[in-house]
Amino acid sequence: MEGLLLAAGAGRRMGMPKALVSDDSGSWLQRGVVTLRDGGCSRVTVVLGAEAERARALMDGLDVSVVVAEDWAQGMGASLRAGLRSLGGSADSGVVVSLVDLPDLVPEVVDRLIVAADASGTPGSAALVRASYDGRPGHPVLLGRDHWAGVIETAVGDRGARAYLGAREVILVECADLASGRDVDAR
Repeated sequence: MEGLLLAAGAGRRMGMPKALVSDDSGSWLQRGVVTLRDGGCSRVTVVLGAEAERARALMDGLDVSVVVAEDWAQGMGASLRAGLRSLGGSADSGVVVSLVDLPDLVPEVVDRLIVAADASGTPGSAALVRASYDGRPGHPVLLGRDHWAGVIETAVGDRGARAYLGAREVILVECADLASGRDVDAR
């Protein structure tokens, strides 16, 4: 399973790109990579945009692929498209897509999505699995390979894959016992 961490935005409400934010537990960017890897993703790709070179420097020593979404200012959809396109040569059946601004996300959430996809009886390449928090759909999202082209076609603005997922049957996996699922927009 691939991991895809979206970390391209300028973080206007945050006052800085979220890829550059650190808190008492360290760098959000580094934590996002480790969470995906420890949750079961064999490879992790990070999508950067705003302040890409500064953010890239934070990943020295981490075994990750980096993609720069040149059109990152158009919103999360641009980052998602760039990330999925970069995985075109991957042999994995799916990708777990996460956001850099989920600082309380833990590897167990990622693992729970992967286990749910495996247990669903759906071939991995056709899986659509999404974390939910107290019944509200959230992130991360597991996208089987069969859905990548459709998500690339429909991902626009800051809505990412919302329209695509809303038109399909998605397995929701409750994760409120592990994390809040809330993205952080302000310091």
